Amino acid sequence: MAVAAIGVVVGFFAGLFGKGGSAIATPLLHAAGVPAIVAVAAPLPATIPSTAVAFSAYRRGHFVDGRVIRWSLAIGVPATIVGALLTRWISGGVLVMVTDVLVAGLGIRFLLRPCQPREATREPFGYRSRLAAVAAVAGLVSGLLANSGGFLLAPLYMSVLRMPVKRAFACSLAVAAVLAVPGTLVHWALGHIDWSVVGLFALTSIPLSYAGARVAIRTRPARLERLYGAALATVGVGLLVLAR
Repeated sequence: MAVAAIGVVVGFFAGLFGKGGSAIATPLLHAAGVPAIVAVAAPLPATIPSTAVAFSAYRRGHFVDGRVIRWSLAIGVPATIVGALLTRWISGGVLVMVTDVLVAGLGIRFLLRPCQPREATREPFGYRSRLAAVAAVAGLVSGLLANSGGFLLAPLYMSVLRMPVKRAFACSLAVAAVLAVPGTLVHWALGHIDWSVVGLFALTSIPLSYAGARVAIRTRPARLERLYGAALATVGVGLLVLAR
């Protein structure tokens, strides 16, 4: 029952904030009694359909940047495989703690320094290099922490590439859906995935992810950015407190 409830919460906020939800689901599942390494890996397969469903809502709203998605996938997929393989030498408990710290830090940063989107007709110097760096970092962390990378992609798209918030969320969801595939396969091969947890989590998270995306599309960008930062900071700090 706890896994299903977590799926409801994570699914809605994943669609609302353009992320797969694994970064939040992992510590919540662990706090609910799921073993650490299972909590790290089990939410990842459910990310694939839930992010795809949420992305469909953003696509209908014409918030997609195809070039950003293509570059992110070309670099992010191999980086994800490398990160997933590195989990052989890192314990599940360490991965859970790293997830908590990253979520809290990104939220606080976003609250303190809101991002200003660039003009759509202007491309800053070194844009492609920055995009490649974002994809590499997000892919590596995605594999290492067994999540789809969405919790890093959206804020990095906004802060590094200066993308508008809804476009960043749309691209984040599209990339996260694909990055979840190699990570899922590697962690499955390593025996980290409990498919009973996956099924229950997916049952509630998938429909709620679409609902969250629809709410985000109807929300003013400035308000959406503040909500995003506040949610990440609150969840990250709260989970760090619970983990002590």
